[in-house]
Amino acid sequence: MREKLKLAICQMQVSACKKDNLDKAGDMVNKACCRGAQMVILPEMFNAPYQTDLLAEYAESFPGPTTDFLSDLARRNSIFLVGGSIPEKDAQGRIYNCSYTFDEQGHVIGKHRKIHLFDVDIPGQLYFKESDVFTAGDTLQLIQYHGLVWAVLICYDIRFPELARMAALEGAQMLVIPAAFNHTTGPAHWELLMRTRAVDNQLFVVAASPALNPEASYQAWGHSLVVDPWGTVISAAGSGEDTIYAELDWTMVDKVRRELPLLKHRRTDVYQLNHNGV
Repeated sequence: MREKLKLAICQMQVSACKKDNLDKAGDMVNKACCRGAQMVILPEMFNAPYQTDLLAEYAESFPGPTTDFLSDLARRNSIFLVGGSIPEKDAQGRIYNCSYTFDEQGHVIGKHRKIHLFDVDIPGQLYFKESDVFTAGDTLQLIQYHGLVWAVLICYDIRFPELARMAALEGAQMLVIPAAFNHTTGPAHWELLMRTRAVDNQLFVVAASPALNPEASYQAWGHSLVVDPWGTVISAAGSGEDTIYAELDWTMVDKVRRELPLLKHRRTDVYQLNHNGV
């Protein structure tokens, strides 16, 4: 097992042109690798505008142009690559918000379809309904590679603590979160949620957002960040286009879990409702 891993988050600005988005992603990943990144993470919906009335036009089957591009990018740079997320179409025509992870040879080693769809209505601030275009996934996959264990969740998934806890109990040392919070939820909950999941589950949380694009109909919050198992933000971006870096020391996961063994102290014998009104 590698004791340390240098990773990069490419907080890229997403446009309406898929080719431009892929070109930009490739350029940012290549530059990150030149700076020594061994793992690179792209944002949610990095190849398409996050707009429900358009996403079906950008949907691809697997394998397809975007996943082929990501596979080649990982292989050429010999890195782990979490390909943010893309609109993925299955054989029945259903569309998923889906993230693919690739190893250093360009092989797919992980696939996560967003489980919790972002259907919200905050009067005067935000209306968004992912279920207008996406079908929800129903599986949490742990990626185990070179002795490391991690899980990918997508954006709204992070608001459901059961999912993060499932991953931690199965041995996850890190959660990778391609996400696109907005200017209503971002200032209120972005850092709070990422730090809380890191502390609750004593693991690294790596959250990758698109950069702010003033011309887009959906305004991403940005502020990609990396949080350690003690809840400390060890790297963070602003709202603009940027690449941030962090070196993860996996021994910290074991240290925190050993010194503050909350996962071992769980009382599953009492974690159920009493329906007798007592």
